[in-house]
Formats: sequence, structure tokens, C-alpha cells
Amino acid sequence: MRIKARIIGSIAAGLLALTAACAPGEQESNAPAGPVSVDFTAFKGKHLTYVYFTDGPDLDATKAAIAGFEQDTGATVDLQVVPFAQLNTALQARIASNTAPEVARVQDWHPYQGELLDFTNYFGKSYVDEFTDGAVAVSRDDAGHLYAVPSDQTINGPFVNADAFAKAGVPVPDSTTKRSWAQFVDDAAKVAAANGMPYALTMDVSGNRLSTVLSQYGTTLIGADGQVGLDQAKAEQALGMVNDLLQSGKMSKDFWLGAGTNYKGGNDAFLAGQAPVYLSGPWQVGAFAKSAPFSWAAVPNPCAAECGGFPGMKVMVAFARSKEPTLGAAFVQWMNRAENQREIDKTAFWLPTRKDLVASGVQYPSHDADMNTFIGQIGATPAVDFTAAASPAFTGAANALIKEFGKVVAGQESVAECVRNLRTQIADIIKASK
Repeated sequence: MRIKARIIGSIAAGLLALTAACAPGEQESNAPAGPVSVDFTAFKGKHLTYVYFTDGPDLDATKAAIAGFEQDTGATVDLQVVPFAQLNTALQARIASNTAPEVARVQDWHPYQGELLDFTNYFGKSYVDEFTDGAVAVSRDDAGHLYAVPSDQTINGPFVNADAFAKAGVPVPDSTTKRSWAQFVDDAAKVAAANGMPYALTMDVSGNRLSTVLSQYGTTLIGADGQVGLDQAKAEQALGMVNDLLQSGKMSKDFWLGAGTNYKGGNDAFLAGQAPVYLSGPWQVGAFAKSAPFSWAAVPNPCAAECGGFPGMKVMVAFARSKEPTLGAAFVQWMNRAENQREIDKTAFWLPTRKDLVASGVQYPSHDADMNTFIGQIGATPAVDFTAAASPAFTGAANALIKEFGKVVAGQESVAECVRNLRTQIADIIKASK
């Protein structure tokens, strides 16, 4: 295998030193101005750099896929693994120093707008039809330019301790029956009581996870128009329900307050048998398969006004001022062909972004039913959620949600005050993100 995978821990510091020498715009783009035909047989002997961050088991899957691309094209790929916390700084420094990589895997393409290839110039305007509407909403601008290709996604959803449910005589939720939040909590409380567990549910302290509940009650932090989407009454219902769980002891109030304004995972409490239900997402499947001391299952989300979860998306981008922009575009397209995305998903425990793979499902080597439960939630998730998650203001809005809701949990303000304050803060965050 000709892949060079390197961990770049201090890459940003070294590259930032170069930014004074060259500013963006000094080097002209090597990308074609209009539509171009991509010849996959013309890349022999050429070289590209792929800047990548890893979530865990996906690294080996990515290396295997790259080996296939190298064999098919005769090109070589330098896979450079950058810690996620340093990714944006490293890429911005490379852009400023005119050493942009051909390709990068990122969570949000907006910080690099103006530096990216439009994939419709290479693969046609119909290329977007290969991907789900939600995935395209994350990757395309309002003018129809496809500046990113959605490579993998997540959908929030619950796990249950199947052994504890069996002991309590409570059926594990399945995809054939919609359960309201009230029914879902009632079942969880019965299971917790029967097993001597202190809590009915646990969930990650996360603005993304709380956005799942907001969505199910029919609202989002950011609307389809990119403006404040938070409906006062619906958000009060959603956050009021979560606060009731915390104040009543069905969820751990101490755990939530202990997180402060930081992300905190609820996986430890679930694995320790402190709660029979855990709201998280498919990235936990690989870890639970190795470490859970009990049988477990992924189950569909409970419903209120809506069903489904809330998405997270990773995308691949190609830089116009790299040395080989057309090779970069070809690499992204090849990695996201149906057969290649399927193979990566199987090993990495990723969810697909392609319409054909979402429709057919993916055959995973283990916990196939659990992973396909998450895939089944993609279609049940409102389309506006994907637009909200793609907004450059979403991260700031999600952080504000955690901070403001924490005041409710601590008894410092009412749910109504929390939502009113959030609407004001989100408006400011959206304005600052433009």
C-alpha cells in the first residue's frame, strides 16, 4: 500500500508562520472556470494530499478505500491525519500560505467558501441527485453550487439495555410502533424500577442532542430560511419536558449541571447500568459492541409533533488553488461512488449519504439491525433539520442552547425566559456568522 498516513499534531503552528509571506489570492486557481470532463485514466503518476480527521474505526476503512483509488488510477495519496481541534486552523494556514491540499474531510465547508471547487462543474448539475435531500442541503449553497460532497452522516437516536427491558417484561421498542415521549419515558421508568436503576434515561449534554428533542416538538434553532427558527411555544414544550425529567430525577440533574457549558457523554452511565435508555447516536455502536456488559439495541426515536432524530454531517471538499484540483475532484467522486461509500460505511460504522444506499440499507459486519435502525431514522427526520445543522451559525446556537438551558436546570430562570433569551442570542450569532 502506497498510502502515507501521518498524524499532524503541530501542523497548524508550523504553517501559520508562513502566512505573512503569502496572502490568499496571490496564487491563481488551477481549477477550470467552467464544466470539464474528468478522465480517470489520466492520473497515473500524479499525487494528491488528503487532510483528514478520524472518528475511530473509519481510519482503516479510509486507508483501504484509498488503496483502491490508487490501484484504479495510478495516482498516489498522502493521507495526513489532523486532530479535529486543529483542523480549521491547519487548513486556513495552508490556504494562506498557498499550500492548500487537494482534498479535506471537514464538518463545515463554509469557512473555506471562495477556495473550493464546485463539483457540478466536474460531474454535472444532476450529480446532486445521487445524494439524499438532507445531505445536499448541507453541501450546496443557495445558488446551487455544490462546494462539498456529503461523505457520511449521523442521526441521533436512543439505545436501550435489552437485558434490563427483558427483566422488566417491557417490550423493546421496534420500528412498527410509534411511541410518544410520554410512553417512551413511562416504559423507561418501569424498566429502571424493575432493575434498581437510579435513572430512567441518560443523554449527552449536547446542543445537538437537545436539538433532537426540539425537532420532535416541531422546531429548530435555525429555520429553513437561515434565520431564527425557534418557535417560542414549541421550544417551551420541548425544553420543559427535558427539564421535568431532570427535576423529577428520571434523568440525573447532577450529571447535567456538572457538565456546565461543555459537552459531556452519557455513555458511562448507560454502560454502568445506571439508566436503561441512552440518547446518543450510531458512533457508539462500535464501542458498545466491544464494551457493553449487557445486550443492547438501537431503537427508533420517540415522537411528539415529529419523529426522527437530528443529523450531523461530514463532507469532503476539494481546493481550487491546490496543485491538482481536477485530481482532487475525481478522488472525492470516486470515494463516494455507491460501491465505495458502502464499503467504507460497513467498516467505519458510518451512515450513508447516497439515496440508493439509504433506500437499500447497508450490510454491516455486526449489529446490522442497529445500524439500519439509524438509517431508517434519516427519512423520518424533518428536512429543515439538515438545513439547520448546515448553517454556519448552528455550532454557536447549539452552544448557546446548552448554556441557557443550564440556567433552567439550575433554577436560575424559567423555560420561557430561556427560550426568549435564546432567540435573541441566535439572531446575534446568525448576524455574526455572515
